[in-house]
Amino acid sequence: MTTTHLLYLHGFRSSPQSAKARQMAAHVAQHHPGVTFWCPQLPPSPREAMTLVAQGVATWPGAAMGVIGSSLGGFYASWVAQHKGCPSVMLNPAVHPARDLARYIGEQTAWHDPAERFYFRPEYIDELRALDTACMPPAAPELAIIAQGDEVLDWREMVARYPKAQQIVQEGGEHALANFSDYLPRVTAFLRLA
Repeated sequence: MTTTHLLYLHGFRSSPQSAKARQMAAHVAQHHPGVTFWCPQLPPSPREAMTLVAQGVATWPGAAMGVIGSSLGGFYASWVAQHKGCPSVMLNPAVHPARDLARYIGEQTAWHDPAERFYFRPEYIDELRALDTACMPPAAPELAIIAQGDEVLDWREMVARYPKAQQIVQEGGEHALANFSDYLPRVTAFLRLA
C-alpha cells in the first residue's frame, strides 16, 4: 500500500525549521503533492508531545501513513509506529533518551531560535520511560539511517536497538545528517509515497 499521510518528528531542542524537516517537506511538496505532510512543533513534555501527535493522526489510516523521526523524534517515531501499525524511518534515533536527557534537566534554548527558552522538567524522564517500545517487536517495517560519526549518540546502540530494521550505516557523518538529501530517494521508496 502507498503512503498518503506522512508525519515528521523533530529532535530535542529542534523544530519544524530543522534542515531535514524542511528538506522532507519540500521533497514531498515537489514530488508527492497528494501526500498529507505534517511536522508539528513538539512540546518539551514527552507525554504532551505524543498526546498532540496522537490527536493529530487519530483519523489518519495506519496502513497508509508513515512516520519519520530524527534523534529524539526517532524514539517518538517508534512509539507512533507501534500505536498506528505504520512504517517508520529513524534518523540517528535516540535509543536511551531517559538516560541521555537526564543531564539536560533545567532551562534550555531552542536550537533554531536561541532567544526561545523552555524548561526540561525532571518528570519528563519518567514520561520518556513510559514511551519506550524497545521491548516490543516492530509493528511494521522500519528503516534506520545511522551515522557512525554521530557526535551526540552512540551509533552502536542504534544498530543494536533496531535489529529487525533495514539499516543504512553511514561511515563518518554526524548527528545532524547534513547529507540527508542523499537519502531522500531511499526514504521515499521505503515509505512508498503516493
